[in-house]
Amino acid sequence: MRALGLMSGTSLDGIDAAIIETNGEDKVAPGPSLAVPYTPEERAVLRAALEVAKSWEPDQPMPEAIAEAERLLTLAHAQAVRALLKEARLTPQDIDIIGFHGQTVLHQPDRRRTVQIGMGAELARLTGIDVVNDFRSADVAAGGHGAPLVPLYHQALVRSAGVKESIAIINIGGVGNVTYVGIDGSLLAFDTGPGNALIDDWAMSHTGVPVDTDGAMAEIGEVDVDVLQTLMAHAFFETKPPKSLDRFSFSPAAVEGLSPPDGAATLTAFTVEAIARGLAHIPGMPTRFVVCGGGRRNPTLMKMLSRRLQGGVLPAEDLGWRGDDVEAEAFAYLAVRSLKGLPLSLPTTTGVPHPMPGGQLNRAVP
Repeated sequence: MRALGLMSGTSLDGIDAAIIETNGEDKVAPGPSLAVPYTPEERAVLRAALEVAKSWEPDQPMPEAIAEAERLLTLAHAQAVRALLKEARLTPQDIDIIGFHGQTVLHQPDRRRTVQIGMGAELARLTGIDVVNDFRSADVAAGGHGAPLVPLYHQALVRSAGVKESIAIINIGGVGNVTYVGIDGSLLAFDTGPGNALIDDWAMSHTGVPVDTDGAMAEIGEVDVDVLQTLMAHAFFETKPPKSLDRFSFSPAAVEGLSPPDGAATLTAFTVEAIARGLAHIPGMPTRFVVCGGGRRNPTLMKMLSRRLQGGVLPAEDLGWRGDDVEAEAFAYLAVRSLKGLPLSLPTTTGVPHPMPGGQLNRAVP
């Protein structure tokens, strides 16, 4: 099947759209892709929704700020679909299904609650293509963490690449996570800690730019070891997998007294140390660490990570993967699995009691 995946990550940088050919199992062939950055206005509306979501209780209706963000987000994703189809010279009839992740505004698996905004039925109407969305709710309702969901796609990529050794795939988006694929194909995955979100917020507050471009600010700063130890004292790091995080699980308060460069360096080291601490949960240290997500474009972060893991750290492109597109591709892959009733998550990836199907199908034509 030809599927189109859409991912809007916790970094709030924009929409990744990617097309793949897949059977939802062992066959994966990447196709055209496109990144559409959010406008400053769109990013502001989404940030406002995230703030309001912090106090949104389950018995309350959706706050208007979140409803506004959901409408805007859905329209932006429809435009991204049209732009990708135009660039790829395809029509809606050429796409079998869209996998629409939406934007996570809150993630509380301990309360069996996770919310990804995005109107699946409206996206299907606007694009003329069937849409699968709401990928996480069934997992969380069954007692799982609902995250990470990309590992089954990571496993398919490893198989298609013909890798014959154990490998760790580190995704550094707004939140960091790792997927371990053993030589026997065994799978273990969990969130490791902060990814780019704290660094991005720090850069935005000190430079007005929503990213530490090329890690330039962190590169000239010095890591405050005492502050880093304070950050690493968070109880999350003592919890065994499976485990998952919300974008706001960690407070940047500990770095607030530091200079902009030192704060950036310390937050970057925090992301790296969290990944290294998480790898202690993996059964046997892999020889290769493949990095996906926006974090791999931060040379300061990548240098820190390579030093901390003593080498073997590669960007996804070294395996022929598209590091910016892996998550969007994954939700295209998961949409096909959802159509087939196949599991989207496993006990070893989200802690769900048994392999769990999921997703909500929205037909373009009722």
